[in-house]
Order: sequence, then structure tokens, then C-alpha cells
Amino acid sequence: MGRDDLIRYVEEQLNTKPDFPEFRAGDTITVHYKIKEGNKERIQQFQGVVIQIKGKGLNKTFTVRKISNNVGVERIFPFTDPFIAKIEVNKRGRVRRARIYYFRKLRGKKAKIKERRIVS
Repeated sequence: MGRDDLIRYVEEQLNTKPDFPEFRAGDTITVHYKIKEGNKERIQQFQGVVIQIKGKGLNKTFTVRKISNNVGVERIFPFTDPFIAKIEVNKRGRVRRARIYYFRKLRGKKAKIKERRIVS
């Protein structure tokens, strides 16, 4: 048994992957995130566009970007984060690449992402 096989085995044993809806770069999502303040717990919503999905297994993360008070805010969430209550996909976007870093430079109408049609 090689090192990679051992790592894969341990990841499978520790896999507590919650079942989130499938999304990809360009989609607009809302992440419901649990925040603890003292002994109180509340859920905060972070809505924005997925810029990238990175990594695999337990190290998989996704970056969400939103504009708040004319300032771009990005947040990186691990898929295995226990504080994520749920994820909602608000809009499916049609982009041509997996990592849309160019989206950071766009403002106004240029920052619009076309909606992806889902053929069933």
C-alpha cells in the first residue's frame, strides 16, 4: 500500500461530505453560514458569484465574490466546513472557464453573467 493509497483511505474514512447542490464557476449562490457569538448562534447569508472551485477530497474549497458597499468581498469556503448550514443555487451562469478571475476587474453591466439554460 503506497502513500497515496493510504491518504485516500484515510480521507474516505473521514469523509463527512454534506450533500450540497451541484454548482460551478459563474453560478450565483447563497451560503448560509453559522456564526457563534459568545453563547449565541446565528445564521448569516453570503450571496455572490462562484469564482473558482479548487482542490479535491477533504481539501476542496470554493471562492464566492460579492460587491458590498462598492467594495468587492471574496470569501473562501471549504466544502467540509461544519459551519455551512446550507447552500442555495440562485442562478446558473454560463462562463467559458473554470476560474473566472477576470470577473474581479469588471464593473456594472460588464459584470453580468449570462444565464445557463438547463436542457432536460
